[in-house]
Amino acid sequence: MSLPAEQPDYWSDARTPLASLCFLLPWLLIYEWGVVAAGVGDPDLVRNGADFWLRSLLAHAGARQQLLPLLVLGILLLWHILSRLPWRLQLTTQAGMLAESLLLAASLAALGRLHDFAYHWSAGEAVNAPLTNSLSPPVVRAVSFVGAGVYEEVMFRLLLVPAAFLFFRLFEFPRTMAAIMAALSTSFLFALAHHVGPQADAFHLFSFSFRAAAGLFFASVFLLRGFGITVGCHAAYDLLVGILLAIPEDHPGS
Repeated sequence: MSLPAEQPDYWSDARTPLASLCFLLPWLLIYEWGVVAAGVGDPDLVRNGADFWLRSLLAHAGARQQLLPLLVLGILLLWHILSRLPWRLQLTTQAGMLAESLLLAASLAALGRLHDFAYHWSAGEAVNAPLTNSLSPPVVRAVSFVGAGVYEEVMFRLLLVPAAFLFFRLFEFPRTMAAIMAALSTSFLFALAHHVGPQADAFHLFSFSFRAAAGLFFASVFLLRGFGITVGCHAAYDLLVGILLAIPEDHPGS
């Protein structure tokens, strides 16, 4: 008599490429549909910056920009095939990934509050450096925030963190040290990217330092908990602080 198949452990199952692909798919569909349905004349006005950069790279390579979502899904699918993992999807794992994403997003929001308090205390002044665009309609902002969760994580974590890790391994750094240096270096690039380009935010130490800390947070989640939860955490955090906890425009502190 054959023994029943052992159920996969949630903590390891949530890190698999297949689980990440299935968890990413709803976020990706919401964003791509939202860009079209936002009702603006130019969809590029709604697209997240990382999405725009990745599409520009595809265009310069002679590929169609519309292939970007399929390319992202293809990377995860190829990763799963090369890993020789079983084709098994647990709905309980997907539910757990959502809960874990929300918990991590709330933790990052709390970290942001501590960062804000520490900065105000050390500077001895009131600083207002919003990390989100409060001038656009909430629906447009929500779509852009979901896009940030998807494509910023594709660019800075799914692509750059492994590339940086391999780069540091070329210089024979131990694996743990190479992973730490990859997380730190890509977090710096993540923060810097928000201050580069014609529509970039003005540089301010407050926003730059928090984005660097947030980048390190996301890189740590990516290395420890996988790509899918990182996307969910990033998107949920942006929606939390940019929509649910957004300061009204007539607030004295805004």
